[in-house]
Amino acid sequence: MLRETLIRLSQQEQLRNIAMHNGLAHSFALRFVAGESLEQAVPCIRELNARGMTATLDHLGENVSSKAEAAEAADAYRGILQEIQRAGIRCNASLKLTHMGLDLGEEVAFDNVRRVVDEAAQLDNFIRIDMESSDYIDRTLQLFYRLFDEYKNVGVVIQSALYRSESDVEQLIEAGARVRLVKGAYLEPPGVAFQRKTEVDVNFIRLMEMMLTRGDYPAIATHDVNMIEAGKRFAQAHGIEASRFEFQMLFGIRRDLQAQLVRDGYNVRIYVPYGTAWYPYLMRRMAERPANLMFVLGNIAREAVSRRP
Repeated sequence: MLRETLIRLSQQEQLRNIAMHNGLAHSFALRFVAGESLEQAVPCIRELNARGMTATLDHLGENVSSKAEAAEAADAYRGILQEIQRAGIRCNASLKLTHMGLDLGEEVAFDNVRRVVDEAAQLDNFIRIDMESSDYIDRTLQLFYRLFDEYKNVGVVIQSALYRSESDVEQLIEAGARVRLVKGAYLEPPGVAFQRKTEVDVNFIRLMEMMLTRGDYPAIATHDVNMIEAGKRFAQAHGIEASRFEFQMLFGIRRDLQAQLVRDGYNVRIYVPYGTAWYPYLMRRMAERPANLMFVLGNIAREAVSRRP
């Protein structure tokens, strides 16, 4: 119930506007978002690199309403890639197709993403296309395959919550594409998605094992210790070296687990979002793991008490 409520709240425009101008909500967000500008995000990447981790930058934004906004988003990503190169940080980038104008037409999004992927190719970098809700999956994969025909420095995301994902993963493996596996952060209907956590978890392990066995440098994106341990056991049992895959986690969540994986010799990449459009992202993160909400609210409350005169 709490998860459904948080996801629905993430879609409320009026609440978003209120939250964006609330100081407490802003402080809350900065625990999971590396600032509102690229200049603020880069030092966070440097720190992660120093701790033995790589990163992927996400310039927050989605569902733009004009071609000008979509083109501006693509230009921002080209700037991100140039800054990564200039700063010498170990980092790639992740983007959403609705930020590139997918709601305005596939060609709008394709032209914008192609400019970004081409820039990444010239700079020997990589772009990951994030997966959005089930309404966008066919269009996202169609656009991805069009890009992949021309560029190999582009990957995509698959959600274990969806029934169709096993077939999608099989096709992506056959194509030689790089896939990030996640559980899924959207509220999906029973017609397209598993409704029970146990079912999502079982499918996550099934897809993970497919990817570890035959995939091209798969990314296992989860904070679930059970999923991580299952992946480690499977890799060890099948002689799959740690260099052949990576674990991915979110900025600001389970730093202890991130560090332990690095100490154990695994590749770890942190998903680092930044920007002013943090409200939908933040609410989905809370919905994925409601314990995060209580943890952060507790910390904020303690800080507020400590500042009282």
